[in-house]
Amino acid sequence: NGPLLIIDGAGTGKTTVITRRISWLIKEKLARTEEILALTFTEKAAAEMEERVDILVPYGYIDTWISTFHAFGDRVLRENYLELGISGTYEILTKSDQMIFLKNHLFEFPLQYFRPLSNPMKHIDALIGFISRCKDELISPQDYLDYAQQLSTKAKTDEDKLNTNKHFELGQFYEYYQELLIKQGKFDFGDLIIKTIELFNSRPDILSRYQQQFKYILVDEFQDTNYAQNELIKLLAKKNNNITVVGDDDQSIYKFRGAAISNILDFTKYFPKTKTIVLNENYRSTQQILDSAYKLIKHNNPDRLEVKNKINKKLITNKKGDAPQI
Repeated sequence: NGPLLIIDGAGTGKTTVITRRISWLIKEKLARTEEILALTFTEKAAAEMEERVDILVPYGYIDTWISTFHAFGDRVLRENYLELGISGTYEILTKSDQMIFLKNHLFEFPLQYFRPLSNPMKHIDALIGFISRCKDELISPQDYLDYAQQLSTKAKTDEDKLNTNKHFELGQFYEYYQELLIKQGKFDFGDLIIKTIELFNSRPDILSRYQQQFKYILVDEFQDTNYAQNELIKLLAKKNNNITVVGDDDQSIYKFRGAAISNILDFTKYFPKTKTIVLNENYRSTQQILDSAYKLIKHNNPDRLEVKNKINKKLITNKKGDAPQI
């Protein structure tokens, strides 16, 4: 019981750890299948985890919630859509759907700088990225407009004022985009997380129901979570504190799409009674490759768990080979 941080170096078998932990919790009768929530990032990873649990648990995983973060949010929202005043048959927009949606409504948005007359479609991809990043950071349209207002009070030069106007334009665009989505019964992927958090914060009774249901929560690839996903996890785990996260700060490569390395670096701050386990037996590479990789990754010190938590993450293996050619 309690919070558990499993630091899994590359090639140390993290999926095996999660699936065996799920099956052990069920076999030991510490939790029923529907009382376990396992979250990962891709449909492929979720399907693989389901398959492995099904093999390990003879009577199946039927009620175990093993899914991506977005699929989890979608399931919660469809179960409680009346509480949010939305339709239970809402449509989820993929990125390509978003592109088409913006193109169809482009001249309705209050845009000037970000809709140049010579090429009105020029900034569409960047605008979608802007919205996605705002939702990753739990920033609402009003939050962004407030930020623009703060900038305007400090603007002195013409350049400052132009920059402030751009931010106001982005905030108004974001606000109208959300209004259009709601009117047409649509959500994008960011909404699935942000709306779930809104539901839990506005309806403590619903949050309490899910907190009681999920006695054990497990998260794969924790170094790839963004701020909003981490806040969702913290809400769900607040009651029981039975949260197991598996990840490796040295494998965090998705900052460009919103991943927050601070989530794994600061996990023990959120959960002070965390037990830490380091997996450092590698099954994939030779020791010569691992030593070269270790020498390279140490350039990230001191912003690594190895330094911050005073642990040894150096990977070891029985395999020998030639030194990598550099």
